[in-house]
Order: sequence, then C-alpha cells, then structure tokens
Amino acid sequence: MDATQALEMLRRLQSKQEISIIKLRDTITDPEEQGGARQRASDVSNSLLDGPTPSSLEADLAHYTELFAKLRFSYVEQVTKEKFIRAIVGEPPLIVNAQDNLDLERENAQTKAQLKSLKQEMALMVAELEKRGRQLSQRYESIQLDTIKLQEIPARSEELRGRIDGLRALQENADADPSLNLPLAKTLRLVDRRKAEQQELERELEALQAKVPRKRKEAERLQAELGPLEAKLHTSLVAAREAQRRKEAALGGVADDLEQRARWWRASEDVLRQVLELKS
Repeated sequence: MDATQALEMLRRLQSKQEISIIKLRDTITDPEEQGGARQRASDVSNSLLDGPTPSSLEADLAHYTELFAKLRFSYVEQVTKEKFIRAIVGEPPLIVNAQDNLDLERENAQTKAQLKSLKQEMALMVAELEKRGRQLSQRYESIQLDTIKLQEIPARSEELRGRIDGLRALQENADADPSLNLPLAKTLRLVDRRKAEQQELERELEALQAKVPRKRKEAERLQAELGPLEAKLHTSLVAAREAQRRKEAALGGVADDLEQRARWWRASEDVLRQVLELKS
C-alpha cells in the first residue's frame, strides 16, 4: 500500500465516522428537553448541549453534581419526615427501642462501607477512563500529524522525481567532462585535491592581501618623492626651450653665453632623467 492509498483510506474512515466528544449528557437529559419542548432550568446554556466541548461537559458535570447533592438532601429529609409521621400516626404506633437503634446503626455502617467501596471503585474507573481518554487523544493527534505527512508525501515525491530527472540529464551530458563519470572513490579524491588547491589559493591570497598596505605606503612615498623631481624636470625643459629660443634670436657674445647656459640645462635634464629612471 502506497502513501496515496493510505491517505484515501484515512479520508474514507474519517468521513464515515466523525471523531467528536461523546455526548454524556444524553443519558441524563430529559427526553422532552432533548426534543426542545421546554427550556433547561439551570445555569448551563442550551448551546453547550447542542455542541458539547470539554469545558461544556465539565460544566454539565459540576451542574449535575450540585443538583444531585441537593436532590439527595431533599430525599433524605422527605423520607425521614414520612417515617417519623408514620411512626406517630400508625396503628399501633411504632416504638423504637435501643436495640432497634443499634441494629439500624450496624446496618447503616455496613451500607456506608459498601457505599465507600463503590465510590472507590467508581474513582478508579473514572481515573482509568481519564487515562484512556488521554491516550486516545494522543493517538488521535498522532494520526492527524501522520495524515498531514501523508498529504505532503505526493508533492515531495514529485519533487524528488524532478531532481532525479535533472541528475539523469546531467549524467547524459557528462561526456563533455570526464571528471563527472569518475567512480565514487576517485571523485572523493578529486574533491579533496580541489579543496586543497582552493585552500592553497586562499593562503596565497591572504599573504598578498597582507602585503598590500606596505606596498601602498611604498607607492605613496615614491609618489611623494617623484613630485618635486617632475617639477624640476618641467622647469628644466622650459628653461632649455627658452635658451634655445634666445640662442637662435641672439647675436654675438650674448648668444655664446646663452649657448653655455643651454648646455648646462641640457646636462641637468639628462641627470634628472637618469635619476627618474632609476627611481621608477
């Protein structure tokens, strides 16, 4: 029997027999009251009778316990009055002596002992019924949970079938990558090797990341040193161009002086270029 058949059987059983609280009040409720001929003369509402619940049954039990206690007191009082009146007005009058009282007390003691025994048996029976009720309630809740799980099984089965189809499709396309067709032992070794390579790459990456701040500081220091040198180079280039221009435009000794200055600036420019190449 699969999950679908079991679920259908549970649904049929639940539809045939409704599991509800037993209507204990049916055995003690007036038939006319059950038929709706008259209203119930108590503090418990009629709606509790129509739809019994644990709280309504407990209220009914408390109500009838109090009612029967009052009825018992009234009955004992009425019977005592009748016996007393019959003893007085009877022909001949009933005269009770001390022996009759002793016999009656002995009989009452025996009756009380029997009543006490019956009460103890009733208490044990009630405790057993409560225990059985709790067990049945737990079993019913377990069945409800199992029913919910059975309802979820078809959807999960379809999901698993879809995953199986996807894995089969991957297996069919595994010819392009031979590593996908390896046995389990070789696959595990390959996975371990890939994990080791990944860990090695992570260690190298961490080492490089640790060097980044120091390299950044060195780059900033070189950039700071390069700034003044570039400024000097720019100044030298401007001066050299100016000297060349003056040389071409000037005549006589002034031109010679400018030529010497230009040579000096060119020599300075070459020195600066060599220094910058060494720094880079």
